[in-house]
Amino acid sequence: MAAAAIDSAMEVVPALAEEAAPEAAGLSCLVNLPGEVLEYILCSGSLTAADIGRVSSTCRRLRELCQSSGKVWKEQFRVRWPSLMKHYSPTDYVNWLEEYKVRQKAGLEARKIVASFSKRFFSEHVPCNGFSDIENLEGPEIFFEDELVCILNMEGRKALTWKYYAKKILYYLRQQKILNNLKAFLQQPDDYESYLEGAVYIDQYCNPLSDISLRDIQAQIDSIVELVCKTLRGINSRHPSLAFKAGESSMIMEIELQSQVLDAMNYVLYDQLKFKGNRMDYYNALNLYMHQVLIRRTGIPISMSLLYLTIARQLGVPLEPVNFPSHFLLRWCQGAEGATLDIFDYIYIDAFGKGKQLTVKECEYLIGQHVTAALYGVVNVKKVLQRMVGNLLSLGKREGIDQSYQLLRDSLDLYLAMYPDQVQLLLLQARLYFHLGIWPEKVLDILQHIQTLDPGQHGAVGYLVQHTLEHIERKKEEVGVEVKLRSHEKHRDVCYAIGLIMKHKRYGYNCVIYGWDPTCMMGHEWIRNMNVHSLPHGHHQPFYNVLVEDGSCRYAAQENLEYNVEPQEISHPDVGRYFSEFTGTHYIPNAELEIRYPEDLESVYETVQNIYSAKKENVE
Repeated sequence: MAAAAIDSAMEVVPALAEEAAPEAAGLSCLVNLPGEVLEYILCSGSLTAADIGRVSSTCRRLRELCQSSGKVWKEQFRVRWPSLMKHYSPTDYVNWLEEYKVRQKAGLEARKIVASFSKRFFSEHVPCNGFSDIENLEGPEIFFEDELVCILNMEGRKALTWKYYAKKILYYLRQQKILNNLKAFLQQPDDYESYLEGAVYIDQYCNPLSDISLRDIQAQIDSIVELVCKTLRGINSRHPSLAFKAGESSMIMEIELQSQVLDAMNYVLYDQLKFKGNRMDYYNALNLYMHQVLIRRTGIPISMSLLYLTIARQLGVPLEPVNFPSHFLLRWCQGAEGATLDIFDYIYIDAFGKGKQLTVKECEYLIGQHVTAALYGVVNVKKVLQRMVGNLLSLGKREGIDQSYQLLRDSLDLYLAMYPDQVQLLLLQARLYFHLGIWPEKVLDILQHIQTLDPGQHGAVGYLVQHTLEHIERKKEEVGVEVKLRSHEKHRDVCYAIGLIMKHKRYGYNCVIYGWDPTCMMGHEWIRNMNVHSLPHGHHQPFYNVLVEDGSCRYAAQENLEYNVEPQEISHPDVGRYFSEFTGTHYIPNAELEIRYPEDLESVYETVQNIYSAKKENVE
């Protein structure tokens, strides 16, 4: 009976939603149902927000059921934007109708801004002030971010340009927020020793599009602590650490009891869970990100030590970080409390080496050199983070394929957030932006700051200032858009078109064309260095700008390219800057690229018809 009543009512609700003046019989059938049944129907998911608005205007009973803070509008919000529900407490009063309106407005504003970016910034990197529109938006930032995530999660191979700029905007927003949190964290007093929290900020800043939170990482560590407690219970069922509650910061003073904890930790971490130092791929940035250390169960000395330290302290063992050269360590005090201690009163723990306990002599043997006593001392949170970021900085300088130097840029930002007056790093940052041709105004600001800090850098600063000002003037002189017509006589030798998937005959890489020139437009030095003269047609042939599957951008001669008979998507970060869609055989240029090459799309269609359709017929 109840099911039949619900089914009957479900047929009435859409009709009421569509009619401004519903028939009395249909309305009576609906409103006479029990409140729980009506609420179930209205929350069933078959009605849109507009439907709910119309239904609620039909009578007082339905209006009361659809009150702005009630379950009906909460369900509408949850179904539309499920990822946002984690930001609301079950005990809070929430006007769900108002939240729905604000979120809807934020989504429209987000899409408007994303849509404008391609036209505004197609021919240059998004400048520093390019995000000013976003920073001035009204409403909660989480709503705006959620819309950007929705754009990124759009299915299929379409909306590539939208996704490209949504990613850039989201990257910027989250990094700014994380950097502000890190700066506030660094203002904590020296005795604030949340090493894990600082490490998570670094992880978040370098991976702003990943869902990384201190809460989630702490929950994973808590699960490891539970396993350690289980093992510890087998060693000593009355161990005081077993009575610790989550969040307590008690410490155990007896060495024997501390030793039992460390034995249990070593068994769980290295024997049961198979954590280990990453000797095979040591110089990989993933080794420094705490969420990756937990996922991959491997890392380098400093990240493994922070994990080990966090677990030990939760179980009452007061280990301390040691900024040992070439190999980060932990130290474990063996001396009596209050006594005067030296470096020989500690055991040193190598978390990278499966928790091995070392003497001073063994520590020196580990790195192959004698070191002073000062290097065995404990360091505070800021020094630990400095070393972590320093490692990332070194890795960023080693980058070869990634032409955006994103890791170097991120690590410089982090280091300068901690030590803003490091002249050499400021100079490196200015040179990097100058090399990439981005943010010339910011380059001038950095150079002015360097000159204030160290007038002795006048030579390097002066050179960069001069060339940056020249770059700004050239940008001002640029007028209009260069349009290249295939039908023009000087372009008669151009065989390929933008959007085609190609293969390099010599090097075998797959790529997509995003630009072309009728002849090589590079300077004499580049032509000489690339040995272009050795090609049969030399530099007097069309050259193509291509995005390569390894993430690089190259300038390839026509005679070195051929059609890729098995076209596939090109995994390159800048694909969305130039193309709006991948069809399975080729890329479709976005509006800005099509303006520059207005006749190429027709040529692409002809090529696809001739090359790929003919191949398909042969296969059949």
